[in-house]
Amino acid sequence: MRLLKSHVLLRLFNSYVIDSPEPANISYLWNFGSLLGICLIIQILTGSFLAMHYQPHVDFAFSSVEHIMRDVNAGYIIRYCHANVASFFFIFVYAHIGRGLYYGSYRSPRVLLWSIGVIILVLMMAIAFLGYVLPYGQMSLWGATVITNLLSAIPVFGQDLVELIWGGFSVSNATLNRFFSLHFLLPFLLAALAVAHLIALHIHGSNNPNGITSNTDRLAFHPYFIFKDLVTIFLFLLVLSVLVFYYPNLLGHSDNYIPANPMQTPPSIVPEWYLLPYYAILRSIPNKLLGVLAMFGSLLILLVLPITDVSRIRGMAFRPAMKLAFWFFVVDFFILMWIGSQHPNSPFVEIGQIATAFYFAWFILIVPMVGLIENTLMDLATDSNDLSPTQNRKEGRSTKGIKSLNKVRLFSTCSQKNMSDFDLNEWLRGFVDGEGNFQITVRNDRPCTFRFIFKIKLHKDDRPLLEYLSNRIKIGKVYPKDIDNENVSSST
Repeated sequence: MRLLKSHVLLRLFNSYVIDSPEPANISYLWNFGSLLGICLIIQILTGSFLAMHYQPHVDFAFSSVEHIMRDVNAGYIIRYCHANVASFFFIFVYAHIGRGLYYGSYRSPRVLLWSIGVIILVLMMAIAFLGYVLPYGQMSLWGATVITNLLSAIPVFGQDLVELIWGGFSVSNATLNRFFSLHFLLPFLLAALAVAHLIALHIHGSNNPNGITSNTDRLAFHPYFIFKDLVTIFLFLLVLSVLVFYYPNLLGHSDNYIPANPMQTPPSIVPEWYLLPYYAILRSIPNKLLGVLAMFGSLLILLVLPITDVSRIRGMAFRPAMKLAFWFFVVDFFILMWIGSQHPNSPFVEIGQIATAFYFAWFILIVPMVGLIENTLMDLATDSNDLSPTQNRKEGRSTKGIKSLNKVRLFSTCSQKNMSDFDLNEWLRGFVDGEGNFQITVRNDRPCTFRFIFKIKLHKDDRPLLEYLSNRIKIGKVYPKDIDNENVSSST
């Protein structure tokens, strides 16, 4: 243990994996992060072994994959592991995002953490698409043709960009070589982003189901959460083994076992199942350019959630209306996935358009509207706290409410430049839920002193509230003071 805390590299490992304080009440829904890390490691390892035998050539790519399956020792295990873990990768990342949406993990102070996660999602989809092309079956060829052709919707230079990516006038040997190179290199960029994601997580720590601060109830990552993660990791490995050895093609498409033929178009061109919702959004809009923008926008719209969620309560665990809206969104996502697998005929086109409209409306309209309604109802329900004590007593209400709040001011004896103002409403709210609280550290080697001066203007009958706050935060004192010829109590 002494070495873990003294060695420069082991100390970093210790702070993330052993001594990292985590909220004691986080559930198994927080295990998806470790599962995604395991998936990334498996994909990089199996992909490296596959690359040793794969031939990125239009004439030999399909045969080289069959060579891996039939002739290379344990080659079929490596190939099926790589293909099926890709599906599990997206199952876990969708569950990870769903948990973040439900518990408000995207809200301040974790906006950077959420933004890096969205970038990781977009990069994951790009890597998955590139990998789907490499076996060079029918779905590989025609999927690459359809998706790369989307860039031709860009005005002026769209077609030139497509031909630049192709390396010719159609998907060819140059295209396959480029896709193989990118598919091999981008996972290492993904790993770097995953490290950045962990660093951002380490700054403020994990969210928790209650949506309030957990600073008073945390446990070390080891051994408590290490063993909790191992439960789901072993369960994942068990299910993966069943799929690889008994149902290896359950999540794949049978047409990709047909060698690529540029002269024969498949009856239905569909991507892998995890890209179907975004493929449905693409097809739901008749205009090609708008469809492409909507497809990319459906991913990037996750970045607006920290702005559009205006609710005062983090997460949806204690918000029945938003909880209902969340499950409507989940159902809508599965509807889009189903529509993406169908032929673009009626009524599937119309259902897809409705589902697409709801998808975007959920982020732009439903989330802020529900938040505003909840805030308004909360203000109306607590409006009695702003009445005078006499009126409160007449109406049978408590007199513990704050009548009016001024500013919290931080003074330093070193320089007037260190003086800052804080809104006391925000500070008291943080005092309750932990997010608005702040900490000041005074260094002993500097002759500086800091002091809080925060004045709360209350009615004289509300003095017990001030005394409670003073005792709770262990600073300041309560004394009566006349302000504007009105009997009030004040705390400094």
